[in-house]
Amino acid sequence: MLEGLTKNISDVVRNISGKSSITEKNIQDAVDQIKVALLEADVNLRVVRRFINRTIEEATGEAVIRSVSPGEQFVKVVHDRLVKLLGEERQELQLKGPDTKSVILMVGLQGSGKTTTAAKLARKLKEEGRKPVLVAADLTRPAAVEQLAVLAERVGVDVQKGRSGEDPVAFVRDVLKEEKRGDHDTVIIDTAGRMQIDEDLMEQIRRVKKTADPVETLLVLDAMTGQNAVDIAKSFHESLEVSGVIFSKFDSDTRGGAALSMKTVTGCPIKYIGTGERPEDLEAFYPERIATRILGMGDVVSLVEKAQATVEQDEAEELQKKIQTAAFTLQDYLDQFARLRKMGSLESVMEMMPGMKGAVDPDAVDEDQIKKEEAIILSMTRGERLNHRILGPSRRKRVAKGSGTSVYEVNRLLKKFEKTRQTMKKVSKNKKYQQKLMSQFG
Repeated sequence: MLEGLTKNISDVVRNISGKSSITEKNIQDAVDQIKVALLEADVNLRVVRRFINRTIEEATGEAVIRSVSPGEQFVKVVHDRLVKLLGEERQELQLKGPDTKSVILMVGLQGSGKTTTAAKLARKLKEEGRKPVLVAADLTRPAAVEQLAVLAERVGVDVQKGRSGEDPVAFVRDVLKEEKRGDHDTVIIDTAGRMQIDEDLMEQIRRVKKTADPVETLLVLDAMTGQNAVDIAKSFHESLEVSGVIFSKFDSDTRGGAALSMKTVTGCPIKYIGTGERPEDLEAFYPERIATRILGMGDVVSLVEKAQATVEQDEAEELQKKIQTAAFTLQDYLDQFARLRKMGSLESVMEMMPGMKGAVDPDAVDEDQIKKEEAIILSMTRGERLNHRILGPSRRKRVAKGSGTSVYEVNRLLKKFEKTRQTMKKVSKNKKYQQKLMSQFG
């Protein structure tokens, strides 16, 4: 995500952060490059001007010029300005206690990913201990009700379905009456969308909102529409008083202009971002974490949170023992692929690691190559996976045939595995080597 912006700004940061002393000209040159990067990322012109003026003002101050490490101080100024643009602090959903119903109204244009996002949000709230129910109140678009019902089943939450042509206001009113007696504590209402904003759409949603009295009105926007998303947000906010924004397809947004412009132009905070097509691919939006990613510093906190959500403590401890004693097997290697996939795409995981964004050969995280390696390991017997040294020439030939690969590719995997195993053992036992490796990560 935000590949273009991240590359351009992180290049500027790398060039200036190592300087032991900087001049006003150094700062001006760096700021000019950042300005171009923001404009190329489709950030609102007024937002860019304000960002640049404030950055110059803070970066040419006495505190930076006479700083012990002025280059790093300048980077901090840019980081802080980016955080400010993105919304400063994480904005949580303002949900009521478990004994009181909380209604969330999902709004947005057709095709923005609103229905899918509603299901993702329900799944996330369920994981956090709440009891959500999805309400299919988009009674205009064909198959919208059935789509939400299928998604609700996939994420394991209940759904209330309206009938095509039914008055959505009356339907929502009836559902909320029924839910007063139910055990759900969060009601997520998926409303109708249109291909474009029109008064009929706004009037219908206003009536639904008045009936539902939601604690949150969340606008779902397609991140790939750039500044158009900001214009849409302004229209919805002026008509409905939107409480927050969710960007869908954020993982495909290479520019990031909408995210950087949203808070300043509309006043609406970004609350979540969609980072993939899977039900679990919805992340809370943390301005500081996104800012560090843009600067090429990674996002270690999010990476650790993803790892904790996918790896059990006892599994991690067992794996550590195997690594330290060189007992790490091809079966363990195979298991790590599955765990890594639960955290998202390999590319998305790599970009969370400090200094790794753009620094790793794309072939090193080639998904097709990973699938080929999985096929090779799966073509082995369990005994071969647990002890790769018994794989002689005849066995390797059989494995190659079973996996649809060549003996050369089988040999290459085994060499790579042996090298990986030795490196992991070395890292686990050598504290100085660990420090050296971490310093390379920034």
